[in-house]
Amino acid sequence: MSDLIWLADRQMHRIEPFFPLSHGVPRVDDRRVLSGIIFVIRNGLRWRDAPSDYGPHKTIYNRFIRWSRLGVFNRILAELAGMAGTPDQVMIPSQRCVASLAGQRTQPISKPIARPLAFEKSGCSPTYRTHQRRLEFQAARGL
Repeated sequence: MSDLIWLADRQMHRIEPFFPLSHGVPRVDDRRVLSGIIFVIRNGLRWRDAPSDYGPHKTIYNRFIRWSRLGVFNRILAELAGMAGTPDQVMIPSQRCVASLAGQRTQPISKPIARPLAFEKSGCSPTYRTHQRRLEFQAARGL
């Protein structure tokens, strides 16, 4: 049994509108190349280790780089994520929050920062606070 990944007709039909138009020479099979890209990324392989069933590794790599720069993958993922609707809960990475009080300020700041309730008890990293201050500064300046 082969463990290669092949996108189904229904899946390809759903994402085809996001592919850029071909100019001049017709492209090789998009299904084959995109399946190769997914296989390489999913398995953490080097591009040259892609199975030959997906075509030349250089073609797979070049298409991935070209479509990444054009934002093709970002548009596909945004569309697919938008179809799911609004999430009922949001996950916060644990690296962003400090579990102790060591990360909290010792002096109060002049203007309180609006933070989600999840950050009230645990405190939050200085990076998060810096980001919040930057957003407040941009809002005050109208940027």
